Amino acid sequence: MAKFVVAGKTDCPHYAKAELLADRLQQCLPNFRIHKISILPDEWKEWLEDTCKRHGWKHELSPLVWRELVYQGGRGMLLGGFSDFLEHCQDYYCITSDMSPEIMLSVAAENQETKMKLIAEEQHLVSLIKPLHIWISCALNPTCRFLIPNLLCAEVFPNVSTISLHFLDLEGNKEELQQLQMETEDLAHPLLHQVSVHTDLEKAFQEADVILLLEESDDSDTENEEEKKKVKEISDRYREYGQLIDMRAHKEVKVIVSGDSFVNLRCSILLDNAQSINSSQFVAMATRLETEARAIIAKKLKVRTSDVTDVIVWGNISGSFYIDLQRAKVFNYDGAIKGPAFFSQPVLKILHERKWLETDFQDLVCRRRAAVASQTCRAAAMSDANGILTVLKVWNGNPDEVFSLGVSCPGYYNLPDGIVLSVPVTFTGGKWSVLFDVTVGDELKEKLQLFASEVRQEKELGIENKHDR
Repeated sequence: MAKFVVAGKTDCPHYAKAELLADRLQQCLPNFRIHKISILPDEWKEWLEDTCKRHGWKHELSPLVWRELVYQGGRGMLLGGFSDFLEHCQDYYCITSDMSPEIMLSVAAENQETKMKLIAEEQHLVSLIKPLHIWISCALNPTCRFLIPNLLCAEVFPNVSTISLHFLDLEGNKEELQQLQMETEDLAHPLLHQVSVHTDLEKAFQEADVILLLEESDDSDTENEEEKKKVKEISDRYREYGQLIDMRAHKEVKVIVSGDSFVNLRCSILLDNAQSINSSQFVAMATRLETEARAIIAKKLKVRTSDVTDVIVWGNISGSFYIDLQRAKVFNYDGAIKGPAFFSQPVLKILHERKWLETDFQDLVCRRRAAVASQTCRAAAMSDANGILTVLKVWNGNPDEVFSLGVSCPGYYNLPDGIVLSVPVTFTGGKWSVLFDVTVGDELKEKLQLFASEVRQEKELGIENKHDR
């Protein structure tokens, strides 16, 4: 079987003559096959150079004709231009073309018009698709690899038919991002519409529906001058992020800030610089602290981590915080009182070691967080990804559980404006609300003021650095 490829500029008369001659041969000869490639004039030079380089050919004019040898297990064999193709057809098939120049020009014009119509139709079809745009910053962070396959899940986005992922990493390698892009595309997930990669802010957060801001760096143990430098870098970057989100993202965008370093600060700066977006659309992740506290309580009570619920984290997620068990419940506890699977008991009625809860337990959570972060990046990444996915699920659903999130606290629990602190929240109808059905005694109020002061000092340090530039 003979299979030929005829490629040329859409407005080229010789391409028009070559393709019609090829059509004639295909009609007359049962074993003759033709594949036509029409290229817009302004794209022809680049396409021709790439094709010739890939095959090791030399050719300059339109059209380009070659014979495919795939049926013999070989590569394509260059035939040449129109004259070479015409001569080949005469010698092998005794068929030629007597098309007049006028007809050649007419067919070339038709080719150009048809191509433009096809492009317009494709663009129209693309415009009808309205994917959910998810932007992930610091996309080369290991957390991203755990997130990707789970984000393309109806359980996370139940009412979404198609998703576009956008990977942003200002300090990342473009080739590594492209590799991540290819791996994501190779998932061949039916919800995935497209994947784009970005190493600058030229298009950052364009049309964003969801923004996931992962850890900026793994260097969280900085002190003095190094910490000041770190705060300055974060403050500068997140001011710009906030401004871009304000200008480019959808007004109902959901923004989640995660990681170990300056989580509350990063979220606070975004809020300050995205004035046109409701502050309730920005949250900072405290779920890792929650799950680490639940794991310690579960080990103490000899149950599964999932059997402990409604643990509250107050404060600065990546700084000073307090784990509160006043609403915590435990299921499947093997104690004096037992019940069915849905039966729960208050943790504080089972754990009577008040001193342990106020001292050792709080220290254990801190040490566990440090241990998880230092063991391997993958360990911390898995926990971070799970927390982000959990928050996304409840943000799109109606759970009854209590969650701890870093949110803007204007007047809540007598906290100052412009400060993001972790507080207990519940989700209903895709919106969160601060939980007030908790006891906030004098001691906890004092702690909250200290936590707020810590975040305020971080913000002021960033403002000072801004003025010092």
